[in-house]
Amino acid sequence: MSFALATPVFAQSSLSDWGFDPGALMGDGRELLLRAPDASVDGLFQAVHASARSPQDSRVLCELFDPSAERSLEGYNGLAAQLSEDSRIRFADAATEFFLAAAQSPRQPYDAAFAQQALKAAGVRAALLNDGFVAGLNGTDHTARCRSVGWLLDSLQSRPAAERASVMRLLLSQGLDYLALARALPR
Repeated sequence: MSFALATPVFAQSSLSDWGFDPGALMGDGRELLLRAPDASVDGLFQAVHASARSPQDSRVLCELFDPSAERSLEGYNGLAAQLSEDSRIRFADAATEFFLAAAQSPRQPYDAAFAQQALKAAGVRAALLNDGFVAGLNGTDHTARCRSVGWLLDSLQSRPAAERASVMRLLLSQGLDYLALARALPR
């Protein structure tokens, strides 16, 4: 969700310009993740997956997976500004659907252990189908890591929407953790 916040509208101005308190949004982010129906969470995944298939956008998205990536709203906004217009529109549409659906829905069933297992299974499938997956994911070569992330997304794409949504909730929750940590550290 943290990257979903970095849609074109947010990339062109700060969150406070739009009347959003980033701290409150992060606090409410977990509740939104729990309320959003699988289809709207999967819409965010589909936006990420489609962007990862574009060479230009893939390079931008892969910056998120670098260990030294700036994990702040400003950092995410900076990355969002580098995406192609098609990707920014895709993210804006998916984020809008996500926020509207979450605001209108009760809590959805979510099992973090299942999501973790589904992510691991996707990694195993990606490793079995693609030589160099594990080395790329764990190594320091940005291009190899980016390729491995793409393979992981492709592996997740082949799974049912509910499973993709579960994994996406897990990853977005971890993204919120990074944002909270970045806000807590002195600058």
